[in-house]
Amino acid sequence: MKYPIGIQSFDQIREDGYVYVDKTALIYALIKTGKIYFLSRPRRFGKSLLISTLECYFKGRKELFKGLAIDELEQEWKEYPVFHLDFNGDNFTEGGILQKKIEGHIAEWESLYGKSPNKQTLGERFAYVLKQAHKQYGRRAVVLIDEYDKPMLDVLDTGYATMIDGEKRPLEDVHREILKGFYSVFKAADEDLQFVLLTGVTKFSQVSVFSGFNQPADISMDGRYDALCGITEEELYHYFDEPIKELAKAYNVNVDEMKQLLKKQYDGYHFSGQLLDIYNPFSILNAFSAKRIASFWFKTGSPSYLLRLLAHHQENINELAGKFYPEQMFVDYKANIELPLPMLYQSGYLTIKGCNLRRNTFLLDFPNNEVQEGFITALSSSYFKSAVEVNNWTQNVVDALEYGDLEGFRKLLTSFLADIPYSMRRKETERERERYFHYTFYLLMRMVSCYTIYTEKQQSEGRVDCIVETPDYVYIFEFKLDGTAEEALQQIEDKGYAEPYLSDKRKLYKVGVNFSSESGTVDGWEMKE
Repeated sequence: MKYPIGIQSFDQIREDGYVYVDKTALIYALIKTGKIYFLSRPRRFGKSLLISTLECYFKGRKELFKGLAIDELEQEWKEYPVFHLDFNGDNFTEGGILQKKIEGHIAEWESLYGKSPNKQTLGERFAYVLKQAHKQYGRRAVVLIDEYDKPMLDVLDTGYATMIDGEKRPLEDVHREILKGFYSVFKAADEDLQFVLLTGVTKFSQVSVFSGFNQPADISMDGRYDALCGITEEELYHYFDEPIKELAKAYNVNVDEMKQLLKKQYDGYHFSGQLLDIYNPFSILNAFSAKRIASFWFKTGSPSYLLRLLAHHQENINELAGKFYPEQMFVDYKANIELPLPMLYQSGYLTIKGCNLRRNTFLLDFPNNEVQEGFITALSSSYFKSAVEVNNWTQNVVDALEYGDLEGFRKLLTSFLADIPYSMRRKETERERERYFHYTFYLLMRMVSCYTIYTEKQQSEGRVDCIVETPDYVYIFEFKLDGTAEEALQQIEDKGYAEPYLSDKRKLYKVGVNFSSESGTVDGWEMKE
């Protein structure tokens, strides 16, 4: 089986015999039920392939669709003038690049359809080209814009600036104005447009590029199109039955066990309240090709902007993940209110994990192990600024907990906390100190993601600080700040935190830990088997 890793051209996939997960029935429904659309999906989720497929369809390339669902649905196969603009491969961190990019495309289109000396702005020139194409073809134009938001994301919160008429201006503002002027053409050229699709990671709103533009139908959370990008579980088992068996053989597990491993690592994305499971296509294809399970998607991009955004607003991921939100809090990124939540969701680091349709609220959390492990590790390295190498420390903790070595875990925890700079843990109020230590332990334990970890787990008698479950051991931790380890251990006893595990065959440890805000590390540790 040939896997189209890094190949985003529909015609190449079809002509060269790569595996293609048939999305054409959904594409046909999209084409026939609307006109101007916007779709947000995380990076490397198949947006560019979707654009390429639409381009081939609207150019009437019927031969490429032979045997696919749309082959039976479409009877006419008309050819339309197609205008495809892809912002994917350019770096927009310097002034003038965006202007040149759009200018180059318009000049190319003008050479095909004509140029008016009276049209000066990018928007006016593009509108004229669309009208001329409509006249020459006798059919309205199709506009496909891939990664429309990349010129904004490249400079967001970076402080990059450029000179405009002798005035130094933020590049973020300049790009917003250029795109706003360019996209406003869709309102003026409405009668010349057959179909428009803009894809991207982030939906910018309010004072951003969508104002002055015929508002597109945002299908990002439309349950009818959940599976337009990505791979559903049904598709995974239908198209990749043999690769799953091969991977199971390589890992010496049965097929059902391999399906569960793939699900935990790459599944878990939901794009509407219907909660249709979507697997990350980039990671799945790489896993089958390499015959190993690894963090393929996460390694292709750094969440550095999200880390800066979280730090800038002093927001902690544990206070954002695992909570219900109304839709308006995460579907749009408001350029004048830079908050982390919408960007975390739209970038794919958080996804919908549940919903309350009566209240129209949605539970957001990490989609799968790949994302959680990668993001928490990156966040921890940035947050702690410790001299200890985070990945090595995590592996040593995994080993200690696997073998019941609590003394080893105590030493690892104590030394790690002691290496965190004093400036990181210097907090003025008791609430800030408690928040710091709570977040610190949350990050440390979330890095140990190969085990079942519960933080702040609710039980009938109270909320347990942390429970770690390994194949052979269960650890119940209770923490105090500037108290005593004996008090923490007694709370486990008094609240009956161990009762749910009384019939569990694994060895159980109760551990009381006290942290000192003065030393910044563990200064009390009591345990009971």
